[in-house]
Amino acid sequence: MRPPPRRSSGGTIAGIFGALTSLAVVAILGATLFVEAGGGSGAGGPISSGGGTSSREQAVNSDLYKSGALTPVNCRVPRIQPSTASMRQFMNVLSDCLDESWSKQFGKAGIAFDEPDRVFWDEPGRSPCGTYPAPGASAFYCPANNTMYVGVRHVVETSGGEPLSNYSVYARVIAHEYGHHVQDRAGILLYGNRLMDSGDTGASNEASRRIELQAQCFAGAFLGTERVTLPMTRQQFNAMIRDVRGRGDERLPPDERDHGSGRNYAGWVVTGYEGRRLAVCNTWTAPASKVD
Repeated sequence: MRPPPRRSSGGTIAGIFGALTSLAVVAILGATLFVEAGGGSGAGGPISSGGGTSSREQAVNSDLYKSGALTPVNCRVPRIQPSTASMRQFMNVLSDCLDESWSKQFGKAGIAFDEPDRVFWDEPGRSPCGTYPAPGASAFYCPANNTMYVGVRHVVETSGGEPLSNYSVYARVIAHEYGHHVQDRAGILLYGNRLMDSGDTGASNEASRRIELQAQCFAGAFLGTERVTLPMTRQQFNAMIRDVRGRGDERLPPDERDHGSGRNYAGWVVTGYEGRRLAVCNTWTAPASKVD
């Protein structure tokens, strides 16, 4: 069976949220921080549906969560100019930083790690997980060949016209897709995908949300660790949060909600950004209210 791609949600910023001031953005998200170690109150994650004890342990009790905070790699990214070459350079430099950061973290955790391949495309194509571009999605991770796919033009189109100067919006997309590779290498993605094969739409969508929201948290942890040298100014932080807050799927029918509400989609980025310790990114032990 072909592994499903992990896609970033696309779409534009919700109009009502786009009108908020930066201070309002921070105030709204203040209530979304999940600061408990493990990302929740321990109310319990989804019940295994044939994933097996070992795969569940890899997801719920991964040694990655015990590895502490990411080690800064002093990442510096170039400014993005209005050209595909410039965006591709930005993506490659950032991905090099992600390679270094996560390689060190897996070493600390004692888990084998290999870096993902990258396809930063500007023309339609095909991957083992399907064709691209797909409607509303600018990026995806394909576990069949351990590759990140990101559209260098499409990532701008699905940002709702976000200025290129707000590079944090685009950095978050790359860091999120890299987060899926982290899940894959740690054995977490295998468990999540097995839950998604349960045949129960509600359970499948909840497992998908736990996967997606954890990738959000991993992205936040990296960007928070590199906040000084990127640099991640208050302007950049607020632009990123406005963007992810508008990508929530709460307006979709219940059987299509596989990424998470805007509040949680943004909240888990903040959790990683502020907490940085990977223990806070354990969405598998978070209560249902934190992953709706």
